[in-house]
Amino acid sequence: MKHAAAALFTLALGAAPACAQDQDDPSRLREGWGLLSEGSRMILEGLADEMQPFVDEQLVPFFTRLTDLIDDVALYELPEMLPNGDIIIRRREPLDPDAPDSEGSATDSPIDL
Repeated sequence: MKHAAAALFTLALGAAPACAQDQDDPSRLREGWGLLSEGSRMILEGLADEMQPFVDEQLVPFFTRLTDLIDDVALYELPEMLPNGDIIIRRREPLDPDAPDSEGSATDSPIDL
């Protein structure tokens, strides 16, 4: 451990003159930041290209099904966890049981028991 600390200290001392040189020459610093920015952009573009099939095959259908189930997120409260571990999401305004839904109202198609 002492050897590692000594090696890091030596590297830090050796890097100090290099840092001082970069501060004297702002064009080299700007060039370095430009290269770093370009490299980061290339990495992120590569990740986006690799993730595109997953997004198209998995995420888009998932969110399409989710939006079919939930009309508008603003109609619902935040999720709430019950003491037994169940998670419920309450509607802000309860549905009117007499209002017709997409399949018709309850009075249109009575069920005989």
